[in-house]
Amino acid sequence: MVSWKKKRGGGGESQSPIRGAAEQEKVPRGHVPMLAAGEDDDAVDVGERVLGPVTLLSDPSVAELLDMAAQRYGYGQPGVLRVPCDAGRFRQVLHGAMHRRGIISSSA
Repeated sequence: MVSWKKKRGGGGESQSPIRGAAEQEKVPRGHVPMLAAGEDDDAVDVGERVLGPVTLLSDPSVAELLDMAAQRYGYGQPGVLRVPCDAGRFRQVLHGAMHRRGIISSSA
C-alpha cells in the first residue's frame, strides 16, 4: 500500500481528512517515508510525502531514483528521504514496482 499526502510549507494545512495529525507522524512497520520533490525543487520541505513499502527499495527502478537522490542531495539528508522526481512520475515508478513484485494485480 502506498499512501500519498500533499506537503505544503506551514502548519497543519496538509492533514488528511481521514487521520488526525498525531497519527500522520507514525510510519507503519515495513514502510519508509519519502518526499517526491521535483527535479528542479531544492527546497528542503516541499513536495509530496509518500509512504512506500520497504520491499520496493530493491526494485531496479526505485533503486535508480535512490541513486539519483544520493547524487543530488548526498547520503546525509536531514529528515525525510527526498527523491528528485515529480510526484506523478514517482507514483508511476512505485506502481510499476508494486506490479512487478506482485503486491498489486494488473486489475487493480
